[in-house]
Formats: sequence, C-alpha cells, structure tokens
Amino acid sequence: MNTTPPTNTPLNATPPNSTPHSDRTSKRSVGSSQRSVRASKRSAAASHAPSADYVKPELPAGHERQSEFGFTVGTRMANGRGRTGVIRTPHGDIATPAFVVVGTKATVKAVLPRDVKELGAQTVLSNAYHLYLQPGHEIVDAAGGLGNFMGWDGPTFTDSGGFQVMSLGSGFKKVIDMGSDGAAVGGGADDAVAPGHERMANVDDDGVWFTSHINGDKHRFTPEISMRVQHGLGADIMFAFDELTTLHNSRRYQIESLERTRRWAERCIIEHFRLTDERAHRPYQALFGVIQGAQYEDLRRQACQDLAAMPFDGFGIGGALEKEHLGTIVGWCAEELPENKPRHLLGISEPDDVLWAIENGADTFDCVSPTRVARNSAFYTDYGRYNLSNRRFREDFRPLQPGCECATCTTYTRAYIHHLYKAKEMLSHTLISIHNLAFTVRLVDRAREAIENGTYEAYKHTVLSNYYGGHGSPDGPAS
Repeated sequence: MNTTPPTNTPLNATPPNSTPHSDRTSKRSVGSSQRSVRASKRSAAASHAPSADYVKPELPAGHERQSEFGFTVGTRMANGRGRTGVIRTPHGDIATPAFVVVGTKATVKAVLPRDVKELGAQTVLSNAYHLYLQPGHEIVDAAGGLGNFMGWDGPTFTDSGGFQVMSLGSGFKKVIDMGSDGAAVGGGADDAVAPGHERMANVDDDGVWFTSHINGDKHRFTPEISMRVQHGLGADIMFAFDELTTLHNSRRYQIESLERTRRWAERCIIEHFRLTDERAHRPYQALFGVIQGAQYEDLRRQACQDLAAMPFDGFGIGGALEKEHLGTIVGWCAEELPENKPRHLLGISEPDDVLWAIENGADTFDCVSPTRVARNSAFYTDYGRYNLSNRRFREDFRPLQPGCECATCTTYTRAYIHHLYKAKEMLSHTLISIHNLAFTVRLVDRAREAIENGTYEAYKHTVLSNYYGGHGSPDGPAS
C-alpha cells in the first residue's frame, strides 16, 4: 500500500483539447504508485474540526428498513475500481454502470415516459427544488409518488437541491470546466458570480435562502426541509442536502463548506430515519451522502471518510472539477468509499467523461445534456456530435446514425428532422432527444458488457478514437 499523504493543493487545470485522448490515461485515472489508498485523516483534520459551539448529534447505526434497498457487485475490472453491479430498489433493479435519464420537473423534456422506457433507460432523476416550487411535493405525494405522478414504473432518483445552491447563488451552470463560464478558475473569489447574474441563493450554517426564479418569493431550504420534500416526492434514491462550491472558491472556503456539508449530512440522516418511521406505509427510500471537496485530494478523501462512517445507502460524487481530472477524483473517492455501496457521479454524460468515470469506480451518472443539446439541433453519433441545422443535412435522407435502432433512426431521416427544426416544429426536439438518450444509454450499456467480457480497454479506445477523431462527418472517415 502506498502511504504517501494526500496533497492539500488542488489539481492544476489543463487547457481544453491540449492533450490527445489517447494520452490521457495518466492524467485521468489513478496511478497506484502515485496515490495513497485508504489514506487516513491528515492535512485537513485541523481546519476541518467542528467549531467550539457545535454539538455533534448521536447518529443511529442504521435503520431496519435499509434492507429493502441493496447493491451487489458483479464483475470487477483489473484495476480494482471499475465494476458492474445491480442496485435493488422497491421499483425494480438497475444494472450498473447505468445512465440515469434526467427529468428535472417530473418530465424528460419533449419525451414521453413510454419512449424513455423503449429506448432502454432503466431509471430517471428529478429535482427536489424545482418540484418543491411547482407543483409542490404534497401534490406529488398525494399522487402516490414521483413514478405514479409522471407515469414511470421504474426506479427513480431525486437530487436534493444542492446544485441550485451554486447555480442560483453564483450563477455558474455547470460543474465541469467551470472556467468557460467567464471567470478565472482557482482565483479564490468566494463571492464571485457569473457575468450578468444576480445572486438568488444565500448560504448560512443552518441552510439556504432561495429566491424563486418563478415569482421572486423567498424560500428556506435546510437539510430537514430537503428530506421532507424528497420523502414527499417518494423517489427510490434521494441525495442528502449539500453545498456545491465552485472552482473559484478559495481553499479556506472549500474547507468551511465541506464541514457544513458534513453537518448537513448528519441532520439529513436523522430526519430521513424519522420520516422513514413516520411513513411506514410507503416503500423505503434510500439516502445517498454527497462527496464534495473540489479538486483537493485531502478534502475529497476526508469527505469520503466522514460520510462513509455514516449509515448512508450509497454515495453521490458531486462538486466542481476540471474535465482532465475527473477520473483521478473519482478514483480517490472509490478508494475511500465502501465497496458494497453504489456510487453516483452527478452531472456528466459526455463519452470521455463517462468512460473514465466508469473505469475509476462510478456506478451511475446523470446529466441533462442529451436532451438540452437536442433542443439546439445537436445529435450524437459514433463519430462525434453534429448540428442538424446545418444546410448539408437538408437533402440527407439517411437516419441520424445508420444502424441505430432507436425509434427516431428507424423511422425518420436527417432531412425531415432538419426541416422540422428549421420550421420551429417541437417534434424536432422530441426526435433528436430520443436518439441522443438512446445513444448515451447504449454507450453505458456496452461499457457494462465490455467489463463483463474483459474487453473494456478495447471498447474505450474504439469509442474515444471514433468520437473524438475529427472525422467531420456523422458517417465516419469513409464518407
């Protein structure tokens, strides 16, 4: 075992596209000779300690109903981190690795639930903050929970509202390559906001004040309120309320925030178990703790150790990070977190991000990107992403991707969907979204099969070489 202490300096940002994909392994996966395994609490310990007036709550060891949720590890990759598995929920099993389709407001934008099921998706994720505002978690609860409300009969996730702490607070809209949002990464600007943004969320040690983006009303979110909202929504898997920081925050603030998130995690568990008892007539809902720590190895490992000691059912790996370091950071977390609990990576879906994350130990992923870019005419193929609004597709009577078996590709042509988009017909959003989701789900499903077959490295090489090969055509180098 390597006993080198974890570093307390952040990983350096790498300029986009500065390193070929074929050369990225050393930067994005964890080298056992360079990283400590199961590192003990070291450099963060002193600054991570509770304040003098903090009274640590007594956490229960667990809850008897947690046995209604489970995770079984299947095939392991040779590196000891990547794996297949099965998550067991009251509404069905999830074979992992798996892509979780995002339906923020209890709907996958422009796509019917039956179409989401038919394209191969196993599970969907909605956002607690948005559903709290509209229509209200009480209405979803009265409908029998999120799945019943939206007409989805499979497993469901809900995010806690932690992302809105960042997006409504600082105004940054993404967690990967945050530098492109308009400010210099790592500048230590703890009060920085994105250009043109007015702060609509304010954090204190007890919780967060949000200003509604709908009507300007003020709303209070605390760990306890987030748990009540998510229990009302009734998802199979929930996330503890956390503070998502930005890469612009100083190390001092990252440490303060990490301690705040740890305390909130304790409060979430206590309220979660209380509500589990109170709502014994409902299926058990699993609670995942969320790992923060930005790009600091010592903070990430500290957060993992802290939350692993709590009775969570699984873990979310959250926080802002640079794309080049995604695999490394996931690997740190995988080395620290319990093997018998699932790990969800929040907010990623690009092929390179997904494959590096799988290799380094992530089990599930979610992202709005496949449907968001579809509404701007972008479609995925094995040979990259292309904009269907381009004139060259006007008389192209081939499917979006030849050989794709999704409902869009087996019925419609590029020329037809190009026409729909130019005519501002909403059907274009639906058809491209179906294809993009099918592409992403299939990407992860094939990665799972490759792990089981022992062919993952070859699969990853083929996918990345084709997708990022700069072919200039959705039909590949021969076109």
